[in-house]
Amino acid sequence: MKSVKNGKDISVSVENITIFGIWLFVKGKEYFLSFDDYPCFKDQNVKSIHNVELWHDFHLYWPDLDVDLEIDNLENPEKYPLKSKNL
Repeated sequence: MKSVKNGKDISVSVENITIFGIWLFVKGKEYFLSFDDYPCFKDQNVKSIHNVELWHDFHLYWPDLDVDLEIDNLENPEKYPLKSKNL
């Protein structure tokens, strides 16, 4: 079953933003992106964080932030040991 809002498929949404990170809901699963692991989101505005798109059913993209993540990165972080550095 797909949720629909204003004629759009809602397969990804930001559910909550805390001082520790972001809660994402993607294709029926919930993920937590901590600011320690994903510092690119830490000092961004709420509107930019909420503007997330799901491409090709596995690729998350934040156009305002130019941030790309694959769902596999969230499900299997041990396969991706490199960490982003906040410059």
